[in-house]
Amino acid sequence: MQKTLVSEPENDCILDGERELIAEILAGNNERYYELIAPLERRVYYTAYAILRTRADAEEVAQEAFLKAFRGLRSFRGDAKFSSWLLSIVMNEARMRLRQRREVSLELLKSPDHENEYTPIELADWREIPVEALAQKELAAHLEEALAALPAIYREVLILRDIDGLNIAETSDALEISVPAVKTRLLRARLMVRDYFLLRSWARPPVLRKAQP
Repeated sequence: MQKTLVSEPENDCILDGERELIAEILAGNNERYYELIAPLERRVYYTAYAILRTRADAEEVAQEAFLKAFRGLRSFRGDAKFSSWLLSIVMNEARMRLRQRREVSLELLKSPDHENEYTPIELADWREIPVEALAQKELAAHLEEALAALPAIYREVLILRDIDGLNIAETSDALEISVPAVKTRLLRARLMVRDYFLLRSWARPPVLRKAQP
């Protein structure tokens, strides 16, 4: 099966509209900060929720990330999109919250030793997920379960790359890991999610239809 290669956007720099808004905010027009973050609110919340798995923690982390971004806006270099910078703050805040809850160890979040322990089911293409497992009414619930089952280092890169839509370079910056590490973790994360759906499909009993009279 021939795969279609999608090239990464060449321009990862801050957008002109973002630059103008940030300049006005730094000049004292703080009310315009909401205009800057409004398009990102859902992405920020969902990123936090996908890591923390509770609505209350996700809301608190999202609010804290917005506040920290506002306070640290002068340190924003502008050599990447504001969304990438903001999501890196969200990821860091979510990691801190996980440590505080002691639900995920720091080793799991940072150790590369976990990156060689997964052997995927052999298929020609990771995108070969059974169609019946992707029924629209079930997809959201199954995707949440699949994300929750992923080790944190894979869940983070999959969220930023495939859900938040960051490109490889932006994901690398947000997670503070190398581009090759992003590509490796992303491939393994996709394989894990694909295998999750495959196993769910195979575990289902066959549907028996009554013979027509």
